[in-house]
Amino acid sequence: MNGLGTSPGIAIGKAFIYETPEIIVEKIHILDIDYEIARLDSAIEEVKKDIQKLYDLSLDSIGESDAEIFNAHLMILEDPELYSAVTKMIKDNQVNCEWALKKSAEYFISLFEGIEDEYLKARASDIKDVTDSLMRCLLDIKPLDLSQIDKDSIIIAQDLTPRDTIKMNRDKVSGFITKLGGKTSHTAIMARLFEIPAIAGVKDIFELVKNGDIVAMDGENGEFLINPNKEEIQIFEKKLALRDVEKEKLLSMKGKPSISQDGHKVQLAGNIGSVNEINHVLIYDGEGVGLFRTEFLFMDKDSCPSEEDQFLAYKEAAEKLGNRPLIIRTLDIGGDKDLFYLNLPKELNPFLGYRAIRLCLDQEDMFKIQLKAILRASSYGNVKVMFPMISSIKELRDTKSLINGIREELRKDNIPFNDDMEIGIMVEVPAVAIQSRKFAKEVDFFSIGTNDLIQYTLAVDRGNHHISELYNHYHPAVLNLINTTIENAHKEGIWVGMCGEAAGDEKLIPLLLGMGIDELSMSPSSILRARYIVRNTSKEEVYPHLDTILNLATAEEVEEYLEGI
Repeated sequence: MNGLGTSPGIAIGKAFIYETPEIIVEKIHILDIDYEIARLDSAIEEVKKDIQKLYDLSLDSIGESDAEIFNAHLMILEDPELYSAVTKMIKDNQVNCEWALKKSAEYFISLFEGIEDEYLKARASDIKDVTDSLMRCLLDIKPLDLSQIDKDSIIIAQDLTPRDTIKMNRDKVSGFITKLGGKTSHTAIMARLFEIPAIAGVKDIFELVKNGDIVAMDGENGEFLINPNKEEIQIFEKKLALRDVEKEKLLSMKGKPSISQDGHKVQLAGNIGSVNEINHVLIYDGEGVGLFRTEFLFMDKDSCPSEEDQFLAYKEAAEKLGNRPLIIRTLDIGGDKDLFYLNLPKELNPFLGYRAIRLCLDQEDMFKIQLKAILRASSYGNVKVMFPMISSIKELRDTKSLINGIREELRKDNIPFNDDMEIGIMVEVPAVAIQSRKFAKEVDFFSIGTNDLIQYTLAVDRGNHHISELYNHYHPAVLNLINTTIENAHKEGIWVGMCGEAAGDEKLIPLLLGMGIDELSMSPSSILRARYIVRNTSKEEVYPHLDTILNLATAEEVEEYLEGI
């Protein structure tokens, strides 16, 4: 049986079914509006105390950086937009606060779940976790106690929240298998943090497993067995021994340079969505941040963040990294990511519409605030900036003109900044890859965003499950565009990175080395494995295969060929 492997590792243990009590909310017409709002306020205070306790507890067990998830939950709990939505519904519709909370939470959760970016989409679970906690407090529902589980338990659950994983006795937990979730869900993130094997997306898990069943699982490939026989257990025990050896091998990569056997240096960096995640990059010995998504600074707010708020975030990130590069991507909103306070128009084809750099150049005042904050932060570290969704030279030149104007303002006001801060673009649109020689004359670096490049090259919406199998980074057309981009960049003397999901693909990394890639930015947990691959690959040995691979007809042929190199 299989699910989605979300945290690597082998586990054999006894199933513990963790079913949280169902939250059932009835719509009730009320007369005393003030009483309902007072009930809501009381629940908020109660949950706030609980989250603060969880934060204090997590400081000891996982450290300040990872404990920040509970600070994020406090921010949601104190979000004036959520509170205003609930109280307005109570007043306007004269309904009980549980119903008003349910409907308001559904709206905000759907807002995030509509985002295609898996990383951002998973943040809907934060809102659900916080609002569910409020609901349980209002309805006086007590969850099961996970601190009393038996040794070597494999938790079987609908999903697990950060509070679940912090409160459980992790010394007795061997693994997680959940009905919901994905690789960017908090269950997966916490599982990887605690090095607990995890599998997600097993829709019928509660029908398959009973309390006390023996479960053997592989969190790498998502395979699991229920009540395996002696021979099957021995197979998993051998896997477990091999994984321990593999873990030691990867840990030995810390502190070593990311250089191929024939001397080709590749910078291995991490993708992050908040300042706190820099700690993960440093834990896995990342050589910088190749993609700082700035959308989180703009989301979950009732207005755009101020210049000072943005400056402080970018400055903190730069200082944490020291001399390591910090590449900040300007606001990539629109398409699948909405900001309600911008009143963005509804579009028939949002991914081809008013988004990213197109929106920012149109909303110039907002864009200039972000650019000014980035420039100010550039004097505190190795800061670079890149622009998403560029499709024409004019867009790039208009953006550079804005930056030049801001530079003059900062000079006039004697505000320090790095006048030589590198400027780059995301190569996400086929038009840019095709014209990459011309674009390379205008910037200091490229960062290939494979997620969108694949989508636009193959005309495939990867969020559409009917055609998702067509979305494939091994497609020869995609690989040819990547190779063309790298060749043209190097002809003009600039470096090229990659920050899409393909950057961490074990089979693709040797081919990218053969193409001459200069930087790969990925999930921090993939960095040490990527370094091992780089250090055990010869660029010169892969290069002769390049023409053959680029002339193959299908993605399947490419993948098969790469497995044989």
